[in-house]
Amino acid sequence: MVERTSYRDRESGFEVIQLTNYRGHSHHFYFTNPGWYAGGHKLLFGSDRNNRTNLFGVDLATGEIEPFTELASMPLPREVELQKACLNPVRDEVYLWHDVRLLAVDLATRRERLLYEAKPGWCISMTNGSADGRHVYFGLWEDMSSRFTVDLMRGYVGFRETWAARPLSQIVQVATDGSGSKVVFEEKYWIGHVNTSFTQPHLLTFCHEGPWDCVDHRIWGLDADSGRTWKIRPTVKGEVVGHEYWYADGIHIGYHGHTVQHQAVLGRIRFDDTDRTEAVFPGHTGHIHSNDETLIVGDGGGVIRVWKWDGRQYLPPRVLCRHDSAMKIQQTHPHPRLSPDGSYVVFSSDRSGYGNVYMVRVPEFESLPPTKD
Repeated sequence: MVERTSYRDRESGFEVIQLTNYRGHSHHFYFTNPGWYAGGHKLLFGSDRNNRTNLFGVDLATGEIEPFTELASMPLPREVELQKACLNPVRDEVYLWHDVRLLAVDLATRRERLLYEAKPGWCISMTNGSADGRHVYFGLWEDMSSRFTVDLMRGYVGFRETWAARPLSQIVQVATDGSGSKVVFEEKYWIGHVNTSFTQPHLLTFCHEGPWDCVDHRIWGLDADSGRTWKIRPTVKGEVVGHEYWYADGIHIGYHGHTVQHQAVLGRIRFDDTDRTEAVFPGHTGHIHSNDETLIVGDGGGVIRVWKWDGRQYLPPRVLCRHDSAMKIQQTHPHPRLSPDGSYVVFSSDRSGYGNVYMVRVPEFESLPPTKD
């Protein structure tokens, strides 16, 4: 099955490859979770087909699509939601949630294994694998939907209320060989975005979730071996940071935010809260991603935009292509992500009316047109 098409972007003039084309939403993984497998030649994505959401993969060279799961549909609030799925970094095995069951899916045999089952009354956040492939980590928090309406996937309904309720939250470690699980950290604050270092198996970040200007502190480090936590990039009143992600080196963390003077900044910092570099920049960001500090992609202002570091500052952003996504639901947020070698960007968009997965090559920065903001 091949759905691949392409077109010339009307603003940059560069070719954009549309990898999926189905009358139902498709999306790549969340931007913190790499979805490449088969040596980087194929990409995993979630797709709504035949009134069910399942896991698929696409060959980036040929466009050939292959299915991996046949999951039954789930009623809200336990919908099948594959943005928070993750790959084992040392073998082609993916970890995803079906209801409260964490499944391991072997991409070669398509066999499924049950790794963990959450108890009733908990909600599940981002899932990520350790650098050595031995563990999967994820966050849990108390389900607040009996107290107020919650629909975080469609318009962040209940977002502020969940933050204010300070639910009990846990970070759970599950062995990928099926030998067991344990809680490595818990507290009475809403925890989200549990992200693992790409090179240090014991290191994670997590965030105190909620409105950025309301949380006590956003970015936290966690040593899963000792349980020690610490603040990363402390802020003062009036500053905000967020949308944190690990660089490919597994040592540095990227983020964006704004200063007390409401100047937008792009930042990087070591996991131990040292070696901080921040640069003020013009224009919108949206979600951002990079493999290091040299080239950053973002999705603000209806376009996939690129910033280049010249050794002193980030040059004004340029347009790689338009995404024009309405972003009414989480699955159609673009969440652009650079490929491991930095040669292309993948993103999701509902520019056609349905969410689809797109890919665009990264040309020389100077060949791109400047943004209009």
